[in-house]
Amino acid sequence: MDAIELLTTRQSDSNLSFPGPSTEQLEVIKKAALKVPDHGGLTPWQFIVVHEQARDKLGEIYHQAAVEEQQGERTISRAKSLPQRAPMIIIAISPYKEHPKVPRIEQIQSAACSVLAMQQAAFAQRLSGVWRTGYYAQSPKVKSLLGLNEQDEIIGYLYLGTPTVDCTKPVRHKPETFFKEL
Repeated sequence: MDAIELLTTRQSDSNLSFPGPSTEQLEVIKKAALKVPDHGGLTPWQFIVVHEQARDKLGEIYHQAAVEEQQGERTISRAKSLPQRAPMIIIAISPYKEHPKVPRIEQIQSAACSVLAMQQAAFAQRLSGVWRTGYYAQSPKVKSLLGLNEQDEIIGYLYLGTPTVDCTKPVRHKPETFFKEL
């Protein structure tokens, strides 16, 4: 797959199954994550790879946070099963580093670029993925249970695996709708 095809055909797929990324594929995904814009060379990213066996542990973290933070019954009842939606999950984190020229938002944006780069690297290798956020990316308890600091941001959870259906999504957006000239 060439770069233009990748950039213009990438899509998110939430129906993922085994196999997840192989060791070799994961190395490519990791390398892609570290080639994103990084103002000041701060490397404002950190990643936790949740392999097949560790998904149960992540489910327990979700469940404990949902119970302790008194989320609704639906959130609590689904918590343990959510990490089972893909064979691998990469948790992307932006650990904030005080800097006079690189504001917090730029550090978060850099980490967000790393998630897109990882998803594109997976897609280029005939895998797929979906970037999830929501309650578990915002929960102070989840951050604590993952060993993060209060000021760290969970950018999201990149679920990776093999797509279960070959379903190319239709083009939804036309460039002229979003671009104008000054």
